[in-house]
Formats: sequence, structure tokens, C-alpha cells
Amino acid sequence: MPMIPIIPPGTGKTLAPYSPGAMADGVVYVAGTLALDADTNVVHVGDAAAQTDYVLKTIQSVIETAGGTMADVTFNQIFLTDWAHYAAINSVYAKYFPGDKPARYCIQCGLVKKEALVEIATIAHVGRKA
Repeated sequence: MPMIPIIPPGTGKTLAPYSPGAMADGVVYVAGTLALDADTNVVHVGDAAAQTDYVLKTIQSVIETAGGTMADVTFNQIFLTDWAHYAAINSVYAKYFPGDKPARYCIQCGLVKKEALVEIATIAHVGRKA
């Protein structure tokens, strides 16, 4: 089955040549997502919780455009710039996954935008084609 790009309405430009999401065989792969506005500027500078909420809303938009919900998420890859933000990120993250929790990992690293504090990439199984 061919890959289908998933681009929610109103999506701004990207930092590089990629789609916000891609779907194949009912699986949605959401690109690494930063808290960026339509012009690729980081929003909520200095606030890890607000950036995490923005990132997860963006991810939710991609998954919903593909016909799924956040309950379809099976795996998250979380990248943060400082372990000091871990609790803030988790407090917001838990609100998006109140029931069964998807598998995940979390690592500390540098991100492509220095003001970004968190990046999340996601896999969801929506069970149908877009």
C-alpha cells in the first residue's frame, strides 16, 4: 500500500522537506513535532508545559486528519533538552493519555531550534485508510 501524506488544514510551512504525518496500512506516523507557529517560530519560549501542550495538540490534529484519535496512539518518542522539564512535560502528557498509556521513550538531547524544549514523534494505528 502506498504512503499517504497527512497534512492537516491550516498547517504552516515545515523546517525541512517532510510531511507532518504519513499513513500506510492504517498506521499513522507523525513527524517529530516542535511547538512551532505557521512561520516556524518557537512558541511559548521557556515554558515546557505550554510547549508540550502545543506539540500534543498539533499531533492530535495530524491523527484526527487521518481519521483517528489520541486513543489510537501506540508509541511516542519524546526528546527534551533538559531533565529539569521532565515533570512539566509528564503532567501535560498525562492529560492527553488518560486511559491506557502508549509505549514511549524519552531522551535528553539538543533540538533543531534552540528555544524548543520538547519534541515528540508519534505512531498511531487508526485501523483504516485515509
